Amino acid sequence: MKVLVWQWGRRGAGPLLAVVIARELARLDGIEPMLSLSTMAELLGSPHPPVNHLPIRTYRSIPQFARRLLAAPWLVPRLAAQLRAAQVDVALCAMPAPFDIVMAAALRRAAIPFAVMVHDAQRHPGDGFPLQMTLQRALLRQAGTLFALTRHVADQLRAQAHRHGQPITLATHPPFAFNPAPPHVRAHGGRMRLLTFGRLMPYKGLDLLADAMQRLPDPAAFELRVVGAGPESPDLDRLRALPGVTVENRWVPEVELGHLLGWADAVVLTHREASQSGVAAAAAVAGRWIVATRVGGLAEQLQAEPLAILCDPDAASIAAALATLPGREAPPHLPRPGWPSAITLAGDLRKLHDAARNLRP
Repeated sequence: MKVLVWQWGRRGAGPLLAVVIARELARLDGIEPMLSLSTMAELLGSPHPPVNHLPIRTYRSIPQFARRLLAAPWLVPRLAAQLRAAQVDVALCAMPAPFDIVMAAALRRAAIPFAVMVHDAQRHPGDGFPLQMTLQRALLRQAGTLFALTRHVADQLRAQAHRHGQPITLATHPPFAFNPAPPHVRAHGGRMRLLTFGRLMPYKGLDLLADAMQRLPDPAAFELRVVGAGPESPDLDRLRALPGVTVENRWVPEVELGHLLGWADAVVLTHREASQSGVAAAAAVAGRWIVATRVGGLAEQLQAEPLAILCDPDAASIAAALATLPGREAPPHLPRPGWPSAITLAGDLRKLHDAARNLRP
């Protein structure tokens, strides 16, 4: 069965997730994955870019998006013809993006069923862009199957009126791979290194992080880097003013993720709400401690993770969790299991393909 995995984002975790999912599906017998990424995907400029079987020119701005959308009547037939020529049996959207409605129209024209991996059922406060969830709901209405990465997201999807009775299957976050592997925790021999990484948005609890750092009984034993892109805020200024804390408000290419995690001993997630966390998934594979607040899908994702230290979303609880780190033994390098969800995905995609085939005249 040929499975098209597509993700048309330019930057961020989306394209990388598509590559990881295609890699994991390729390990299964009887599955032949192929990738469709934006020609503008940052990942394609990496030292070892993936094979982009179905490249799609997308956009760099809202005006460009509007122009590309206006060209859909010409783009959709051409894309549908390419899908038929490639003999795609079923498709999977690795992470929704605005232009996916064009792919959905092409798949429908080519009579190819598709599924969507849903990372967020609702927009995070202060995150995203106008019409983000409107476009996502339009995509989900046309999907044959939805995959949710946590029960938290699955429950939110079931509560939304836009669903048309599609099955919702629970999956886990795809694992990242690092080459070379990050160095062992505490190998640097210095202060405990903490990393907060990702989009620097209010819902990430940056105020809680600043308060927690001020409550540490021995702040000199810690070094914190806050790295990611986001709007400047008083909370970032507070963090900058603390000793041993640096703030790098910048976009971080995906190729730099391994270096950042290799620097850190522990990743700190002080979210006020969350669907799940790709950073946590990457930190676990890298063998880093994960200090995370017990909120939303984050607690569910990490409840069985031996490297996770869960705490309440308040400064005192976060500080208490951080204070335990210097006395902990460095976690051993343990081989991580594969991705069991790949089998689940493949099975549901096969059912989706077979059901669609039976409906065709």
